[in-house]
Amino acid sequence: MSKSVNYQQLTRTFLRLSRFSHLSAIASWDMFAMMPPGGSHARGEALAELSVLEHQIITDPSVAQWIAAAGQEDLDEIERANLREMTRLHHQASLLPESLVEAKSLAGSRCEHAWRSQRPANDWQGFSQNLKEVVKYSRQEAQLRAQAKGCTPYDALLDVFEPDMTSAQLDVLFADVKSWLPDLLNKAVAKQSERQLVAPVGPFPTSVQRELGLETMALLGFDFNGGRLDISAHPFCGGVPEDVRITTRYDENELLSALFGVIHETGHARYEQNLPRNWPGQPIALARSTAIHESQSLFFEMQLARSEGFLKHLLPAVKRHFGDQGAFDEANFMAWNQQVKPGFIRVDADEVSYPAHVILRYEIERALINGDIDVDDIPALWNEKMQAWLGLSTDGNYRDGCMQDIHWTDGGFGYFPSYTLGAMYAAQLFSAASRALPDLNAHIAKGDFTALFDWLRQNIWQHGSRFTTAQLITQATGEPLSSRYFREHLESRYLSLPR
Repeated sequence: MSKSVNYQQLTRTFLRLSRFSHLSAIASWDMFAMMPPGGSHARGEALAELSVLEHQIITDPSVAQWIAAAGQEDLDEIERANLREMTRLHHQASLLPESLVEAKSLAGSRCEHAWRSQRPANDWQGFSQNLKEVVKYSRQEAQLRAQAKGCTPYDALLDVFEPDMTSAQLDVLFADVKSWLPDLLNKAVAKQSERQLVAPVGPFPTSVQRELGLETMALLGFDFNGGRLDISAHPFCGGVPEDVRITTRYDENELLSALFGVIHETGHARYEQNLPRNWPGQPIALARSTAIHESQSLFFEMQLARSEGFLKHLLPAVKRHFGDQGAFDEANFMAWNQQVKPGFIRVDADEVSYPAHVILRYEIERALINGDIDVDDIPALWNEKMQAWLGLSTDGNYRDGCMQDIHWTDGGFGYFPSYTLGAMYAAQLFSAASRALPDLNAHIAKGDFTALFDWLRQNIWQHGSRFTTAQLITQATGEPLSSRYFREHLESRYLSLPR
């Protein structure tokens, strides 16, 4: 008999869990991308039932017994890392009663489905009623987690998405960004105002945009045998590593908004498609954290795709699909796609103003979960922070303000910081890759990303959750997370300052 009988029991249990999670992921993708509106109620109940079933499996008393016993067994380094992740997931689930898991899932499904019609209608009143239910259950979850962890309610939810991160750490990182970003933003806007750009003239048919998106996904190494591209109200990447589903949304008056959304989601997808397959169904084979996941999407979208080399390589494909015009002069095309132009919508934001969108959401959701504000306070706070950061008013414009994102509809409080953390990780990773690959920029200009993706596979993708986030980034770059690389990247690209 194996000396690690308890550990083997755990691996079988988590393999079973992963299969139910697989079904849930595909059913969720279908709900967002393909399902007719009439299926919403039944699908919400089915997903809630799956959530309860998964909760029952992971919180079964035998799991706790196996975890305790497995800690005394003769395990290798990989098995111990997997046991660490099993323990973390079990503890997180065990803090919540089954009734709360079901209620939160149902409330989230109702809120998200209604949001699809309420956002276009600018119906804050209707949306806020559903959101209050989601917040109620999210606060209950946060309180239970906080009591067990000995931290604030918001930090307890943050830990679910970004293990070991705290709002105190975030405040230090974000305070640094807030100390230099407004000045950098103003300087970049002033510098770019010195030249007149020619805007691309549409319309740009959705079918042609889709073809360009598929071609670019192939260029970036997306495996179409294990994934697909569809349309949804809010772009996302879902599914499982063997079957990754990404979505975008199209606007026939915008040339590349959808494309860069596709590139962003392709970054997520490449990470998923390259997670380790030799630990099937095990927590160690999952993505390390949401910030590391976002680092991959922003690595693709911002570090790579907004670079001069990539834009030069992309331009001939744009001309081939949409014909030539004055806006497609090489210098104009690159400048157009590196514009710093503060706007309302986060997913369309340039990378200089992007952190403002994230930090304001972080500050609002932290106050909301900690009980310092209520749902009815959100629009005014949102407007106040948008005006302070970007000089834009969202007074009465809920559609382009506090209703634009999908994350809060299902109780994803604690996720938003991942975007700016991800941007910092992406800049630090790209800097390390550039040092390791001296000819990187030349290869990018040729559309050859082989060495770059090999570097990501070697340093990030293949490890899954084998290491903690801090260990992973230190091993990949030689040092812990630092906002310095993000600042240097932005100054170099937008102010032409040497890195």
